Amino acid sequence: MGSPVDVLTNPAYYALTGPHARLAENRGRAWRYAPDVAPFLALPDEPVGQDWADAAELLGAGHSAALMRPDLPLPESFKLDKQFGLVQFVAPDAFGVEEPEAVLLGPEDVPEMIALTTLTEPGPFRARTIECGRYLGVRRDGELIAMAGERYRLPGYVEISAVCTHPSYRGQGLGSRLIRAVAAGIEQSGDRPFLHTGATNTDAIRLYEKLGFTVSNRMAVMIVEPAGR
Repeated sequence: MGSPVDVLTNPAYYALTGPHARLAENRGRAWRYAPDVAPFLALPDEPVGQDWADAAELLGAGHSAALMRPDLPLPESFKLDKQFGLVQFVAPDAFGVEEPEAVLLGPEDVPEMIALTTLTEPGPFRARTIECGRYLGVRRDGELIAMAGERYRLPGYVEISAVCTHPSYRGQGLGSRLIRAVAAGIEQSGDRPFLHTGATNTDAIRLYEKLGFTVSNRMAVMIVEPAGR
């Protein structure tokens, strides 16, 4: 499967060809999450022409997806719609801490989860994203005000994702507490937590460094689609 460094360099591919195969669609060596789970497309570490051709067929003309890789030149058969940078962090050892206020979120909570992520924009969250892993939330007066959960699951690592807090409740440390709570569950399964944040999100980068996270990769997210014939 490759070394841990290889796995973290291409997380979507190792998730989709491993623990998340049940959520995947593929054509040859090109893989994607089902569209209602996540928008990510994945290719092998060193894709060849046939892999790109399969990816084009998998997406279909006029349909886009996100590729997350440190550096991946696009062939002429694909066009780049948008690109932005991410910083990937790995958690320190024994980082997780249980959070008494956190509740386990389930399918019945998805409408509220979508509403919260739409408001706060922590990254894509769709109707079936919750199937990727365990999601925890904090409620006040019955309202979901903060959440975090697991997205990519790959050999040895699980990603913490969808970390967000309603604007009215920020500044109370809820995000940090939920990150630690999600990490606790990941560590209990014998895996190591990791996460991503925008390369220009200096506040988040500063927070993760303060919590003891270390940079593992600098990634690019490319929104791509097959080029018209």
